[in-house]
Amino acid sequence: MRYLTTDYPVFSLAPGPAEAYPRVLLALAAPVPYDYDPVYRATYQRVAEKLHQIVKSETVPVILQGEPVLAIEAAAASLIGPQDVVLNLVSGVYGKGFAPWAGRSGARVLELAVPYDQVIDADAVAAFLELHPEVTVVAGVHHETRAGTINPVEEIGAVVARHGALFLIDAVSSFAGMSIDAASSHCDMFICGPHKCLGCPPALSIIGVSERAWAKMRANPTAPRGSALSVLDWENAWRPEKPFPFTSSVAEIHALEAAIELYLAEGPERVWARHRVTARAFQAGVVAMGLRLWPGEARFASTTTTAVRVPEGVDKKLLLAEMRARYGVIFVTGFTETWGEIVRVAHMGPNAHPIYSVMALSALGGAIGKLGVVVDLPAGISAAMAVIDADGT
Repeated sequence: MRYLTTDYPVFSLAPGPAEAYPRVLLALAAPVPYDYDPVYRATYQRVAEKLHQIVKSETVPVILQGEPVLAIEAAAASLIGPQDVVLNLVSGVYGKGFAPWAGRSGARVLELAVPYDQVIDADAVAAFLELHPEVTVVAGVHHETRAGTINPVEEIGAVVARHGALFLIDAVSSFAGMSIDAASSHCDMFICGPHKCLGCPPALSIIGVSERAWAKMRANPTAPRGSALSVLDWENAWRPEKPFPFTSSVAEIHALEAAIELYLAEGPERVWARHRVTARAFQAGVVAMGLRLWPGEARFASTTTTAVRVPEGVDKKLLLAEMRARYGVIFVTGFTETWGEIVRVAHMGPNAHPIYSVMALSALGGAIGKLGVVVDLPAGISAAMAVIDADGT
């Protein structure tokens, strides 16, 4: 039976694009000035400097005019040259997908991979680098969104720094939802985006760049210039006296500033705490209902996305359709190795509030029950509420 009165679900809990904060959407409606207007140039500089404060990179971050897949590809093209040897860390779809970009310049790409319900171990990285001292760049993903797992990039970054290689991280779906930044992860190219935990629409991407990475890009003969994939072209765009490579995304910069202001006003630690409590409450409820999480160990599980194994006998497409039609809630499935194996729910931005865990559990348990598989929904709700009530933030 269909209860929705609109084509859109009432609650979208997809892990990207995540919901945007109302104040951010309101900022999109502000007047759009000429991008070289002095007031806008001052706005752009102010936003870049605020990003510097929260990204904690050595230099002012670069803002690219496209969602973060652009930044990931641009970082590979700009940083990696034909003389490089790249160690690509693979624990999921996004890690695996970086390899073709890493090797496009002719660089040699090596791989350290684990099953998609596991995470990369820092000791394994250290052992690999000891066997391969020729590695010049290490690339990895902090949060594998399509598996709901978190790699220990701070530990890995320390290993990479001791080796002397440059470290590139995709932190798109974890940044601003948990404690992760360029400094703590010893990262030279820290890639993130505002359309996940910061609560913006998908339009911009951000790269925190170290001094060593800038020097490497300047010396890279294959680094693009005059291209949408050029990081170098945007190096000084935050300075009002320097030109933009091409038209700045004015409305989205207004939205980004609103999102950063919300984040700083609430306080990063409090933002991370509500993401964490929301996720842990949902995960506790999943287990109490009699379902299984996808990560091989609870400590691998993300606090911005949860992946749940679809119970045997339940058709994933029917499950998603039932949740959407009956309860107005949208989850999404996995990809490649996890296709048909999991459903995923995001705890990001506006949806990272503990009560959303109860709503998500209700829709999941209710839909599974309608499809003929018995779960203990009351136990799931009780477990989630116990986590929420025990939280002291």
